[in-house]
Formats: sequence, structure tokens, C-alpha cells
Amino acid sequence: MPRFSVIVPAYKVQAYLHECLESVLSQSYPDLEVIAVDDCSPDACGAIIDEFAGRDPRVRPVHLSTNQGLGPARNAGMAEATGDYLVFLDSDDTLTPDALVTIADRLKETGEPDVLVYDYARTYWTGETVRNQAAGRLTEAGPAPFRLADRPELLRLLMVAWNKAYRRDFVEKEGFGFPSGYYEDTPWTYPVLMTAESIATLDRVCVHYRQRRRGGILGTVSPRHFDIFEQYDRVFAYVDENPELAHWRPLLFRRMVDHLIVVFARRDRLPRRSRADFLRRARTYYRRYHAPGAPVPARTRLHYALVRLGLHRTYRALQRTAVLARRTAKLTSRLLKGLRSGVLRLHYRVQRCLPVRGDRAVFAADGVRGHGCHPGALEQAFRTHAPGVRTAWVADAGQHAAVPTGTRRVRPGTAAYWTALARSKYLVHNADFDRRLVKRPGQVMVQTRRGTPLKHMGLDLRERPAAGGDTDFDELLANVDKWDYVLSANRHSTLTWERVCPGRYTTLEYGSPRNDRFQRATSADVARIRESLGIPEGSVVILYAPTHRDYRRTQRTTLDLHRVARRLGPRHVVLARAHHRHGGPLVDAPQPGRVIDVTDHPSVESLCLASDALVTDYSSIMFDYANLDRPIVIHADDREAFEAARGTYFDLRAFPPGAVSRSEDELIDIFATGHWRGSRSAQLRSAFRERFCPYDDGRAAERVVRHVVLGESGVPSVVPLDGRHPVP
Repeated sequence: MPRFSVIVPAYKVQAYLHECLESVLSQSYPDLEVIAVDDCSPDACGAIIDEFAGRDPRVRPVHLSTNQGLGPARNAGMAEATGDYLVFLDSDDTLTPDALVTIADRLKETGEPDVLVYDYARTYWTGETVRNQAAGRLTEAGPAPFRLADRPELLRLLMVAWNKAYRRDFVEKEGFGFPSGYYEDTPWTYPVLMTAESIATLDRVCVHYRQRRRGGILGTVSPRHFDIFEQYDRVFAYVDENPELAHWRPLLFRRMVDHLIVVFARRDRLPRRSRADFLRRARTYYRRYHAPGAPVPARTRLHYALVRLGLHRTYRALQRTAVLARRTAKLTSRLLKGLRSGVLRLHYRVQRCLPVRGDRAVFAADGVRGHGCHPGALEQAFRTHAPGVRTAWVADAGQHAAVPTGTRRVRPGTAAYWTALARSKYLVHNADFDRRLVKRPGQVMVQTRRGTPLKHMGLDLRERPAAGGDTDFDELLANVDKWDYVLSANRHSTLTWERVCPGRYTTLEYGSPRNDRFQRATSADVARIRESLGIPEGSVVILYAPTHRDYRRTQRTTLDLHRVARRLGPRHVVLARAHHRHGGPLVDAPQPGRVIDVTDHPSVESLCLASDALVTDYSSIMFDYANLDRPIVIHADDREAFEAARGTYFDLRAFPPGAVSRSEDELIDIFATGHWRGSRSAQLRSAFRERFCPYDDGRAAERVVRHVVLGESGVPSVVPLDGRHPVP
């Protein structure tokens, strides 16, 4: 008897069925059977199922002689199931890696409940992945298993069959089955949850719910959407047959009305001429199943009133009014925005006619949340070593809290912002200020860049269309012509920047200001940062920080961090930090104390201090982290693709800062065997530090300020590598 029976009904999904079945059969938990039901599909679904059955004995094909619909197809699969638990998976969706082993662990942990509810993420045809917004209801905090009465908020989740695992004995004992028609999940899910004696939750994305551009059943205009009324008849009939469930009627009534409103409001469901009839039937069902004690939120009372009264024309009129109001608001906003832009342009012109102020400096940085990177370190150095210069930091309103109290905050696009750009003598950025900036005589622009270049940059991207396709090289060179100084951490950076960003600027090969903190931090600072991140005492902390992939449409990592943490054992904690261009977290479901998503943490330097080792690929963070003299592991499982798309300035395999892995299992082995901190890794790191960290002794920012602002020719000497003592 297998642990799981995964039931996959298939009808007209030949383009997606391969991926669906592969996602099940490739699970790290092999104790399963796949019951693939060909619902008399007119395309190649039946042949695909037979192909999989021929190569894997765990696949059991079921071919129906006539098309019966999703509900009966699932019933046919259940009739063949022999597993302890039933798992339903629609044939255009997929299981996430290691989903079944995680489900199995949670089932064992919670005492084999009747139902386990887990999470999902929507995957769009554009490549975007968005986790379920109601994921907070799946928290594993509190006692488990439980009954629905203990956590009724579960009824607010998407009422589908495929986000749960069901104990087969429980399903067979209660005689549950799926009806025909659309919305067949409704009379299955409500009775199952209300009847279950034990329920548990799993706060992890286990299913990727595909959002097709075209072809989804519920996104098709059809009179079959009227099936929803019969499905709710079945739900309330089940409650009538089981009087002990009568107390659920008020909540079921509200869920029904909410569901009817969604179907009516969506333009891609009901035929236009049937909309009035749908609302009239909704009125009938409102009155039939209305139950006292069902309070309606204020924001939905109007919708409920229109359904209760069946006012189709009024509903449509209000919808049109809302659309007209939105369009009017957009037009008004566009006009006001144009007017504001014109006023700000005039303001900037006026400010440029006023004298440049030698006691003003403005700082900004891309890729950081708030105050940080090299400009952040320089801003602090300005206040320390040139206190006569008043500093301002450019940040959005939501990031102002991260800006030090002694620094003036300015929001981009405001009058204060343009005043600062027009009249400040010192302009410091790690990328580029607004392209409309006009550099005035007497202004000094300091370009810090964002780190030592490993990936091809600047003009070298002309030969890399995947990476530089949206780069305006004329604008790039126009910005270079505004630079007075460019910071460099080492000779490699100096030679690279002067070639790929040619200009008349002066290179200051003084070190990396943001790395000064590594030489000044204390063990108490490390302990404080770890505590704030929720890292258990005595843990081995691995910071995983990959770079951006130009050749990928999506930036999801191929590394399963949950599996890595699980294989390495309870003492290991993984901090997952996505690249600032990633647009989201690296992991779907972080696990406090094991896998912690730190993408939104304001300071990458703090994360470096909190970690015992760094795992990265082609990110410049390796050059910064080397200053801590802590182990670095390079995980490069896509070297050929990355080299072809972006290119690198040297072969990282020939001159790595530590051990190199080419697969997930190799990475696990490097940590499990201790190779990550062995003598060979230490030798590689020492050579790497000598080449790329000659000036990072904790005084790089001071050297820049003394040269640029104070005009001192004799800058502080550099502490040699063997004389530096970064925080342990």
C-alpha cells in the first residue's frame, strides 16, 4: 500500500500533462502511485498517460469511454486508489519539489489527521509566481490536529480539492464523492472540512496553480456557470442531513453569496444575455438559504443588497459608474501629474541659476532599501570627517526610517530633491542620478559603483544582447562624462572600469567604503544581528545570495534550500537573499529557524556579519565577504549558460575564493564533510583576499573624504592583510 495516491484527471491538456506528471514522479518521496485518468480526451492525453505508465510502474492509467467531466473523472481515480492518503492534482498544475516528503513529515508530526491543508502559488503564463494571499491562515502555530470549529477561517481559503491531502479511510467511510458540472469542488470541500475529526495545516507552497492565458474552464463564457446553484443545493442538503452541522449555515450562506457575486461580476464567465437571469436566481437562493447570525461586512453590504433584491440593471449601472469614475480619476491624475512635472522643471531651472553650495552633499543608492552600500558608508564618513558639510539622502517615503537621524531625507521627484541636485556641491551615487540632471560647474560627482566587477559591465555588454539589450549606451557614456571620481577596490576594478566606462574621471583606488564595517564590528554586534533575525544560538548560518540571471525570464533559484537545510541537520540555518532585481523572495515558504528569507533586510553587510559562510555564484558579494575571512562556497550549476549570456572577466573555477559545487548534492556534500572550512578552502580564500582586498582595512571611506572634500594629498596608509582583524 503506497503512502499517497495522486489522482490526475486529464482532458484537453496535452501541452501541460508531461510537466504535471514529471513533477509527481520526480518527487524525493517515492512511496506513491499516480492514477492518471484520461477523461476521453480528444487530444494526445491518453497516449501521454500510456507513455508514462510504460516507463514507470507507479503510474496506473484509467481510460474513460465517454467524457464525464472533472468530478466523475476524480471519482474514477478514487475507485482505483490504494494509498493511505489521496492527493488531487489538476493536469495543468504541478507539485513543487519535495512537496510530498514535506506533506508526509507534517502528517506524521500531527498524528495522521483526516485532512491536511497546504498552500499554493499561482504561476502565470508570463513567468510570474505569486503566493496565495491568504497564506497566513495556514500557520502551523498552535495545537494540531484540530477541528474546523477551532479554526473556521479555513473556510475563507480557495475551496478547491487540490490544496489538501485526505486520509482515504476517512473519505471512504463518509462516502464523499464529486458531482458533475462546474464548481464540483464546492460540495466536496465544505462537507469534508465540516465533517473531519482532525485537520492540520502546512505553511508551505506544495502546488503551482497554473494561470493559463487562454483555455481555463472557469475562464470560459458558458451557461454552465449556472451549475453553481446546484452545487450549493448539495452543500446545504448535506447540512440538512447532518443536523450537528447546522451551526455552519450562516457562514456557508455568506460564502455562497460571495461566490455568486464573483461569478456574476466576472466578464469572462456568464453569457451577456443570461446575466439578468443569473441574478434573479441568485436572489432566490439568497432568500432560500439566508440564515440569521450572518453579519455582512460594511464594504460588501451594497453587493449583498443588490443580490437580495435581484437588481440586475442597478448592478450594471453601478458597475458602469465605477468604471467611469476610475477612468475620470486616471485622466485627472494624468493631467495633474503633467502639471506638476512642468512646475518642477521650472523650479529646477530657477535653482540652477543660484550659487552651488560648497557645504551641501546629496547621496543615493540603487539596490538598497534605505541607507546603505558605498554611498551610505561615505555619507557617514562625510558627517564624521567633514562635519561642515550638510548631507542629504535620497529615499522613498517608506525607506525614511532607515536613514540616520542626522541626515536630511529627500524624496525623489520632489522640489527638495531637485533643489538638492541643483545646489549641492557633492553628488554621490552607486549608479546614476536622474537622467535629467544637468551637472553644473563647481559640482563634484563621485561614482562608487556597486562592487568589484566579475560579470561583464559597461561597453562590454554591447556584445551581450541578453544582458545589455535594454542598455542605452549613448546615455551610459553621457553619464560617464559627468563623473569626477570613480571608486575602486583593487587593480582589477580600476582596469575594468576605465576600459568599459571610458571618461576623464579620476580613479580612487582606495578600497570599498561599505566594507569598512567588517573591520569595525564586534562580536556583540554579530550576536545582536543574529538575535534580531531569530537565529537560534549555536547555529551554523549560511548566507545564500545569488546574482541576477539575464538569460532567464524568471529568477527562481534551482536550489531547493529546504532540502539543503534538512539534509545538513538542525544546527544549520540558511539566510536566503534575492538579488535586488529579483522582485520577490527566493523561497515560497520560509521556515523560521531553518530557512529565513532576508530579501527585504535593509543591510546586506549585517547579513554578512551574521553568517558563518557565504554561498553565491557570480555575485560581487564574494569580494566583499572575503574581507571577513570567512568561508565562501561558489555554487555554479549553470556556468555555460551564464557565460554565454553575460560573460565573466576571469574563470571563477580557476581562481575561486573557496570550494566550488556544480549541483545541489555537491553543495550539501561540501558542508556535510567540512570541506567548506578545510585547509584547501582557506588557502584559496587567502589568495583571493590578497588579489581583491588590498585596501579594505576599515578606512576606505575616510580616504575618499580626505581626498575629495578636504583636499588632503597624504591619505591614510593601508593596514596590510596580516594586520587586519575582522570580527570573528
